[in-house]
Amino acid sequence: MEPPVTDRLKPAASIPGPNPRSGRGFILLQRFLPQHLLSRLALKLTRSRVLWWKRWQISWFIRRYGVDMSVAQIPDPEAYPHFNAFFTRALKPEARLLAPGDDTIVSPVDGTVSQAGVAEHNHLIQAKGHTFSLDALLGGDEDLAATFYDGPYMTVYLAPKDYHRIHMPLGGRLRMMRYVPGKLFSVNDTTTRLVPGLFARNERLVTLFDTPAGPMALVMVGAMLVSAMETVWSDGVIHPGPGRQPRTWHYEDDRGQVLQRGEEMGRFNMGSTVIILFGRGRAAWSRHVEAGKTVRMGEMIGIAPKCD
Repeated sequence: MEPPVTDRLKPAASIPGPNPRSGRGFILLQRFLPQHLLSRLALKLTRSRVLWWKRWQISWFIRRYGVDMSVAQIPDPEAYPHFNAFFTRALKPEARLLAPGDDTIVSPVDGTVSQAGVAEHNHLIQAKGHTFSLDALLGGDEDLAATFYDGPYMTVYLAPKDYHRIHMPLGGRLRMMRYVPGKLFSVNDTTTRLVPGLFARNERLVTLFDTPAGPMALVMVGAMLVSAMETVWSDGVIHPGPGRQPRTWHYEDDRGQVLQRGEEMGRFNMGSTVIILFGRGRAAWSRHVEAGKTVRMGEMIGIAPKCD
């Protein structure tokens, strides 16, 4: 007999890393830098349509990161009006195929798993020796956080070279979106080890869906130079900026958009981290998905049996 979902959940794993002393100067520098000002400047520079500037940015990036343009829906770098359009480029449908199965959870992004496990009541592991709370991550909403106490979570980091559109791990109906202002520390191995509560301190966008497996949250975490985020159902881009206030949108009854498994739900204009949350016992991560594992959008990362 197949064991219960909760019996198949894995404890969180961490990626071993270097001595933290090596990154303290890097963190100290970020504390004093005008994070939001730099991010707004990057927003403008990556949307510039000045031909020579656009061409240089795109060609440099392709060379630096070995971008395979053959899988892009528009393979010609010259066809993009600015760098950000290139950075958030769509891929050919055959480049990312969905794993079969209605109860299969697929990776919402291309990236690297930094944590995959089960919350210890209200706490998630950020890195070895560092935890942060669901309450803080979700903008101080204790009722919403309680939905995911002791539930499975996964944190996936998007490197600059990765595909930066975000897709649905399971099909669902949108119920809520919350913008939470915050800092804009870089997100990488160094900051996750040295900045306490990094994901609950950085600017982020929380989205909540009703799925066949119960509530599912996708949290888009911003970072320095890469904070601008957008969704397919909202107008425009949520830009970084100091002094911005929290804001929540509720989608009652049938007003929430229904998105199918694998369908695009948003994108990072540049990129950072996505955190996936399910309720207690409602999902089980695949055994091959562990810290340090590279995943691609559409790849199976777990199962989520339907609610009774």
